[in-house]
Amino acid sequence: MADTPITSLRRKPFVNWLMQRKWRLSRALTLGGQVCVIDGEGRVLLIRHGYRPGWHFPGGGVEMGENVRDAAVRELEEETGIVARGEPQLHGVFNNGAAYRGDHVAVYVVRAFERARTPKPSFEIAEQGFFIVDALPPDTTPGTCRRIAEIISGAAPSQTW
Repeated sequence: MADTPITSLRRKPFVNWLMQRKWRLSRALTLGGQVCVIDGEGRVLLIRHGYRPGWHFPGGGVEMGENVRDAAVRELEEETGIVARGEPQLHGVFNNGAAYRGDHVAVYVVRAFERARTPKPSFEIAEQGFFIVDALPPDTTPGTCRRIAEIISGAAPSQTW
């Protein structure tokens, strides 16, 4: 039976999930980069994935030979169509061991940007939007909420996600 766009799309989430599990189990340390984009009105950009619950910062894993800053900026553009202008500022590196043993997340802050394109909703990114900090979606993840609070208040970042 030939692949159709629909059967191919249905199989892809499972393959992605399987590859993620293999990758996480075969390495002692994983590293991802995420970006907190803040617009001129003080709103924060969040995304909702099609394959896991909650609202998150855009971002993803660091590829072999790539540095974490470049990975975060690449994922930001791929997922949202937003291109950072100026140098993203590192907010902190956080241990996300409660979710995956050995996982670490670097969070960058971007305040100067332009939107090169607006990607259509997909299985990877179901929704995206800018939200007022005091009115985040109710299912924004706790780690994302903590990072936003630290960034907005100027508080020192914690060490864990």
